[in-house]
Amino acid sequence: MEIRELRYFVVLAEELHFGRAAQRLEIAQPPLSRAIARLERRLGVMLLERTTRKVTLTEAGAVLLSEGRAILSAVAAAERRTQQAAQRRSRLVLAVKSGTAAELLARLLDAYRAERGAATVDLLLCEAHQQQTLLQDGQADVALLHLPFDSTAGLDSETLYTEGQVAILPTSHPLAGRSEIRMAEVTALPDLPMARWPDPGGNYPEGPGVEVRNLTQLFQLIALGRTTVVVPESAGTDLRRDLAAVPVLDAPPVTTVIAWPSHSRLRSVADLIRIATRL
Repeated sequence: MEIRELRYFVVLAEELHFGRAAQRLEIAQPPLSRAIARLERRLGVMLLERTTRKVTLTEAGAVLLSEGRAILSAVAAAERRTQQAAQRRSRLVLAVKSGTAAELLARLLDAYRAERGAATVDLLLCEAHQQQTLLQDGQADVALLHLPFDSTAGLDSETLYTEGQVAILPTSHPLAGRSEIRMAEVTALPDLPMARWPDPGGNYPEGPGVEVRNLTQLFQLIALGRTTVVVPESAGTDLRRDLAAVPVLDAPPVTTVIAWPSHSRLRSVADLIRIATRL
């Protein structure tokens, strides 16, 4: 397959409309139709069902859409990493979920900066579940992930530490003064429904709680008495004065890992991982 044909197919499979796909690709419709027909002949399968009213994916087309996205992502990542390798000054992009692992992050950056020949570290603050995608498409070189919330599928990783979880409540709430609490008590609060985080596909679970994507947004909503959440202990440090963190005795532990693409050969990544595991 040619990369150009694959890119044409992915855009068409996403749009399911030749006119809109051609507009996105900034080409005329006839060349797009010819490229898709050529790709189908090359593979010996039908990728699309075409009628006068609509375009739909065949089973084979659905498989190629999934595989094609991964291939195009890998090609883009290879381009970025090649360009980065040619830069005179070594740079390293570290992806971190905003508001998490603040103490570890500060210690890690300080210790790495003291290393001879250390690369410049660019922090990429992201929202829930973005780190894995950023690593896979080459926008980040290394990331801090939190299990079981994040996935390390397709990545290499090293465990850094495991911690308990806390419930974040408004300081005015009756439970905010407790020394400990249980999950059943948190989930049963009628006035503070649990916040809902998106899954890796961007979909939210059903429930009465507000939809959130980052801790800054979430903490503001908790302070306003709209919701509550259970988060790793490290996310509950240095809270604003109108919030309280209460340990949740029976919440599952959270493990923080440092992760990187399995094909990475960057010396700067290896050095950062070595320092993180030492800390």
